[in-house]
Amino acid sequence: MTDTHPAQPGHLTVSHSTVDGVRIVALHGELDHGARDRAGEALIPPAAGTPPRTVADLSGLTFMDSSGINVLIAAHRAAVEAQGWLRVAGTQPAVLRVMQLVGIDALIPCHPTVRQALES
Repeated sequence: MTDTHPAQPGHLTVSHSTVDGVRIVALHGELDHGARDRAGEALIPPAAGTPPRTVADLSGLTFMDSSGINVLIAAHRAAVEAQGWLRVAGTQPAVLRVMQLVGIDALIPCHPTVRQALES
């Protein structure tokens, strides 16, 4: 199943799909203060249900500021509290650099591809 929410060019677009019970949330465009709520709604797991397993596909993300870091941390915490997990995949060099500068890559497992994130 794929669900896409388009946005204006340069802004954030969010796509959802599921592979073997794992939610794949693909973010495209820019994740900044103006897009943080949209990203949070997509990445933070629902309160009820089975333990959430989510891969954040950031291969289409061209920019991320501290708002994006905060969304990823909140999504990670919510997943862990619900006995699930969050993994990041396909991060572009500029976005990965931001993640490395604040150390989030040590908190949330990062993988080169969605496939590798699903298999780990």
